Amino acid sequence: MWALASFELNLLKSSCKGDSFEVSIDRLTIIQPDDWHVHLRDGEILSAVASITARVFGRAIVMPNLHPPITSVDQALKYRQRIMNAVPPGIAFTPLMTAYLTDEISPKVLEAGFLQGVFTAAKLYPANSTTNSNDGVTDIRAINSLWETMERIGMPLLIHGEINDIEVDIFDREKIFIERYLEPLIRDFPDLRVVLEHITTEEAVQFVEASHSKLGATITPHHLHINRNAIFNGGLRSDFYCLPVAKREHHRLALRRAATSGKSSFFLGTDSAPHVRSAKENACGCAGIFNALHALESYAEVFEEEGAIDKLESFASKNGADFYGLSLNTKTISLIKTRHLVRDTIEIRNPRGDLVEQLVPFHAGDYLTWMVELE
Repeated sequence: MWALASFELNLLKSSCKGDSFEVSIDRLTIIQPDDWHVHLRDGEILSAVASITARVFGRAIVMPNLHPPITSVDQALKYRQRIMNAVPPGIAFTPLMTAYLTDEISPKVLEAGFLQGVFTAAKLYPANSTTNSNDGVTDIRAINSLWETMERIGMPLLIHGEINDIEVDIFDREKIFIERYLEPLIRDFPDLRVVLEHITTEEAVQFVEASHSKLGATITPHHLHINRNAIFNGGLRSDFYCLPVAKREHHRLALRRAATSGKSSFFLGTDSAPHVRSAKENACGCAGIFNALHALESYAEVFEEEGAIDKLESFASKNGADFYGLSLNTKTISLIKTRHLVRDTIEIRNPRGDLVEQLVPFHAGDYLTWMVELE
C-alpha cells in the first residue's frame, strides 16, 4: 500500500516500462469530496435526490434557481432546512446556500446574508440563459454596486458564463461571454473572487489558467465524458442536452487535461440537474443532466483513463475547499474497483409513497468500473 496524505492505493500489481511506472489498483481512499455546484430542486424531486448527493459529498454549493428564486436570507434559511429534512438521519451533510442575483437585489441583502453565514456565495445567471433564469440579470454592467460590495466583503461570485444573444451561436456563447463580460469584470474588480462554473471550452480553460488566483472553475463529469455528438447519436438524445451544451471533441479533451492537471484553479462541480421524464422528453426538453448518482465514480473513470488517478483527491476534495477558504473534510471515502451496471431510472414518489415520476441518471444502462464503498 502507498499512502500520500489521505490518498491511499491498494495495489494489485505494478510494473516498470521504460521511464513510466504503471500501477493497477483495486481500492482508492481519499478525503471526503465536496460538490461545488449542484441543483437539488425542491419538493418531491428534492426528497428523491438530496440523499444521493449527501451520501458521498460532505458539503455542496446549492443552486438558488427555484420558483421563486432564492433572493433573501429568510428564503435561504427555509430552503436549507428543507434540504436537511430530506437528508436521512445519521448522514453528516452541509448545504452551502447561494443568493440568486437579480437587477433589483440589494447589496445590503448580500452583505447581511454573507456575514451571517447564510449565503456562501451569490450566483449570476444572465437572464434567460438557462433553466429558471428568467429572473436573472439583464445587464451585468448595470449592477456594479453588487460587485463592489462582494469584492469588499470577500463574497464569491458564481457565474453561469454564457451570453444570451440569439445572434450568437449556442456553441460560442461561453467564449463570447468571457470576452464581452468576464474579462472586463475581472479587470475592473481585481479582488473579486469568481468561479466560472461548468466550463466547456478550451478558451475557458486557457482563460482560467492565465488569470490570477481569485478565479476558479468547476468542471462537470458529463463534459469530461461526452462531446456534442452524444446529443444526436442515433436520434435526438435529450438526456445529453444540458447548458452549457457539450462542445466539440477538442474542447472535451482540453477539459480532461485541465481537470487532471493538478492545478488548484480547477475543482469538482457536478452541475447535477435533475429533470423528470415529462420535462426531458417533450417538444421543448429541459436542459440538464442528472449525474449525482455516480458522480465520483464518473470522475474516477476519467482520471484513471488519463493516468492521473493520484490527482483525483486534489480536484475532488482539496482545491474547492481551499478556494472558498474552508477546512478540508475530516472523513475519508473509498472507491473500489468493481464493474457495475448503472440503473436506468430513479423513482420519485409523493409523501404517500406513490410513484409519480422518474429521473434518468447519467451513464444509465452503461457499466462503470469504480464504485463508492458506503458505510
